[in-house]
Amino acid sequence: MDTDQGPTPEQGKLLLQIARAAIAATLQSAKGHPSPPAKRADGLQQPGASFVTLTRQGQLRGCIGSLEARRPLLDDVKANAVAAALHDPRFAPLSLSELDTTAVEVSVLSAMQPLHFDSEADALAQLRPGVDGVVFECGRYRSTFLPQVWEQLPSARLFMAHLKQKAGLSPDFWAPGVRLQRYTVHKFKESEGTS
Repeated sequence: MDTDQGPTPEQGKLLLQIARAAIAATLQSAKGHPSPPAKRADGLQQPGASFVTLTRQGQLRGCIGSLEARRPLLDDVKANAVAAALHDPRFAPLSLSELDTTAVEVSVLSAMQPLHFDSEADALAQLRPGVDGVVFECGRYRSTFLPQVWEQLPSARLFMAHLKQKAGLSPDFWAPGVRLQRYTVHKFKESEGTS
């Protein structure tokens, strides 16, 4: 599968089912229940990078992902789904009783595209609100926002300020060593409370 072309809607629906099943299997095995049989996933064995986002009642409940395609997309989604449910350090682990009221979203990332700029203003002018996911790097500091974050931070300046804060820097930080990469996503999301 060409990740820039992205998964088909049918594959996206299957990725959502696979993500939910991986979370359920992990939570149930912790309680001594057997894992469900694996779902057939034709076309999802090529390397891919994904983020899995969990929401409850419209609020973020977990989000973990991969920026680079290092394993089959199917395996990446499964691993990130379980990590978002149980290992996002911002939240307590998801419980089995919460799963039915938790919506799953899978974002499949395109390849990274480095941005070339002369200044922060030049970099901000190149960003495409609502389209670009951005990776910010400077030395040991690194962060990313998915394109969906533009919904809360609609201006490029605000988006970048929060991205720098997420990396552990001040919102007005800028240095010659700043590197930016952008990517797009193919997003698939359950309705709230869908299981």
